Amino acid sequence: MLNLLGTIGGNVLSLPGILGLALGMMTRQFWLGAALGGLVGVLETLVFAHWQFSQVEGMELAIAVIVGVCAGTLGTAIRRKGATV
Repeated sequence: MLNLLGTIGGNVLSLPGILGLALGMMTRQFWLGAALGGLVGVLETLVFAHWQFSQVEGMELAIAVIVGVCAGTLGTAIRRKGATV
C-alpha cells in the first residue's frame, strides 16, 4: 500500500503533475490538455526506465498517465476559468 501511495505522490510532485499542469494551462481545449499531460506521463516513465519498455512496470506507467491526464485537465480548467474572470 505504501508503494502505491509513494508512486502516486511521486508522480503528482514530479514531471507528470507539474509539467502536465503547465502544459494544460497553455491550451483552452480539455482534450488537448489531457493528451499533453498523458504524453508527459509516458515520456517520464520511459526516461526513468532508460528508454527500455522491458524496464517499465505497468502500474507505474498507468499511474503516471492518469496523473498526467488529471493534471493537464486541471491546467486547462484553470486557464478557462481564469480567462473568464
